[in-house]
Amino acid sequence: MDNIFFYLSKYIWAVISPDSLFIILLTICLLLFLFRQIKKATVLLALLTFCTLFLSFFSVGGWMLYPLESRFQHNPDLPEQVDGIIVLGGSVMADHSIEWQQLETNRFHERLTSFIQLAQLYPDARLVFSGGNASTDEGRPTEAQVVEAFFLKSGIAAERLLMENKARNTAENVSYSRQLASPQANETWLLITTAFHMPRAMGIFCQQNWKVIPYPVDHQTIPSQLFQPGFDLIGHANNLVQASHEWLGLLAYYLTGKTQQLFPAQCDSLN
Repeated sequence: MDNIFFYLSKYIWAVISPDSLFIILLTICLLLFLFRQIKKATVLLALLTFCTLFLSFFSVGGWMLYPLESRFQHNPDLPEQVDGIIVLGGSVMADHSIEWQQLETNRFHERLTSFIQLAQLYPDARLVFSGGNASTDEGRPTEAQVVEAFFLKSGIAAERLLMENKARNTAENVSYSRQLASPQANETWLLITTAFHMPRAMGIFCQQNWKVIPYPVDHQTIPSQLFQPGFDLIGHANNLVQASHEWLGLLAYYLTGKTQQLFPAQCDSLN
């Protein structure tokens, strides 16, 4: 079932993501013109033009990301004792790293820097990095394989590191990391991931009875500027794609029983 879910999620998203839908609708518009359905084609083209102009000036994706990013406290109060720290993959560009023979990351690099900072703050904590190959191409390198040397060069002792390299999505991040780390009920763990991804991650941790304290990073929105117009079609489009992916992920995980809530909050056990 995990394989079916993984591949279906990849292929369905490839079709229904906002950028794919735009291309599909634009192609339909062209076909309507070719088949002389002028009125229908004009209406569809006008709709696409309006949506593009609106998206150019307003960060619709930012409006969708903000509720996700504000779901959990930023800069949370940290306990004196932490038994373990887990960071989820998604920031390492494994193919680029292999090609250029150095660590290459995307805009979610703060996952890694926060992991190192917290590892220094809690020198006795166990450290888990969870990141496999999220591509349908099984032969590609994993994030864990690429990033381990970076952690070691950053001063983290090898005996503290637990590198989980099989996970392809968030659900597998949690299940495989739980098998690797064997967390106990009385232990205190910190979870690091991108702020908009934290609700879905927390929902899975709660479902799998792993008590963690959320430590959200990589905030993509500026709340005070959310409704200020400004021309940035590419930036706004990227946010829309990212936000759509996350909200659809929340829905898919809820419908398939991977989370107990559509919009997960703090686990009851942490209240």
